[in-house]
Order: sequence, then structure tokens, then C-alpha cells
Amino acid sequence: MGGGRKIPYPKHVWSPAGGWYSQPANWKANTAFFTVVIFGITAMVWKLSAELEYRHKMPEPDRFYPSRYWSKQIIEYEKKQKEKAAEQSNTEAS
Repeated sequence: MGGGRKIPYPKHVWSPAGGWYSQPANWKANTAFFTVVIFGITAMVWKLSAELEYRHKMPEPDRFYPSRYWSKQIIEYEKKQKEKAAEQSNTEAS
């Protein structure tokens, strides 16, 4: 019921993937290392993309827009808008 025995294969075959029935002893360490590498590269590309992002039209204030949390241009724009609104409310209150 085990599906039979393994298919015979040549012992001298080399391939980048490790050949037939490959299971390297340090596969967990390799997987963890490359997970960290891929995460690091993704973070660097994300940061570069956020720094280079430029918008000609700013998003509406009440609309959900994910990049408003990391785009420097949008963050500065919304900060100025809040300051402008605070100044207007101060002048109206006086």
C-alpha cells in the first residue's frame, strides 16, 4: 500500500536543484536565510518607490488611500492642510 519502491536513478547525476530525491541537511537554514534576503530586498524597493513617488493630484481627505501612510509628499500635503484648517478655525474663533 506504500505505492511501491522508489524508481532507480543514477548516482552520478548533478543538477542545480540537487538531483533526484534531494533533501539537503540544511534546508531550514537556507529557507530562513533567503526569506530574510527576499524580505530585505522587498523593503529596500518599497522604500525607494515611496521616496520617488510623485502625485499630481492629491487624494481626497476622507477616501481610503494606502500610500498616504508612507508617501512623503502626501504626508507633507496633509500636514499643511491640517495647519491651514487650524489657522482658519483660530481666525474664525477670534
